[in-house]
Amino acid sequence: MKKIKSVQEYVEALDAAKKVNPKDLSSDQDLTIGIMNLISIEEHLMFSGAKTGKHEFYDLINEVREMRKNAMLKIIPAYEGEVWCISKHLLAAAMRVFEVGTKALASGDKKTAYELFDQSYELYSMFWGLNMGMLTGESKPAKKSAAAKATPAPTTSDKGKVSKLKAWVKNAVNCCIE
Repeated sequence: MKKIKSVQEYVEALDAAKKVNPKDLSSDQDLTIGIMNLISIEEHLMFSGAKTGKHEFYDLINEVREMRKNAMLKIIPAYEGEVWCISKHLLAAAMRVFEVGTKALASGDKKTAYELFDQSYELYSMFWGLNMGMLTGESKPAKKSAAAKATPAPTTSDKGKVSKLKAWVKNAVNCCIE
């Protein structure tokens, strides 16, 4: 992976990635949002079963879990160590932190909401960084699209790793490109 030395090089790399295949990660981004919701459904089924005493809620958990596992396999077809579980928990945490942010926003606490939204996006960016091999420095991540290969994360020293990942995800993972 080529090291980016300037903002200009970074912008050029992003532009090149868009020209290579602008759709590569957009479906995967949609799928990750679906996975987040499937995780939430699993949680709600458990809590509904516990609160109501109706085991029918518990009985649905396995079906939703299988859907979630199959969806995750499309994004994480191969992994080592705890990457699968870390990925699942990063997505679950991103969703929960986002939901707390929306409640803060609804109550008028914009400062807290914005902080939580940023933290949610950081968690989401960590998910992508982990699964694109950017956190571990792997040469062969589980899945890497042409756009991701052409868009290396910047290596400027003034930003932390999560900030770099956020910038990369912002530009390389674009759900609005059709």
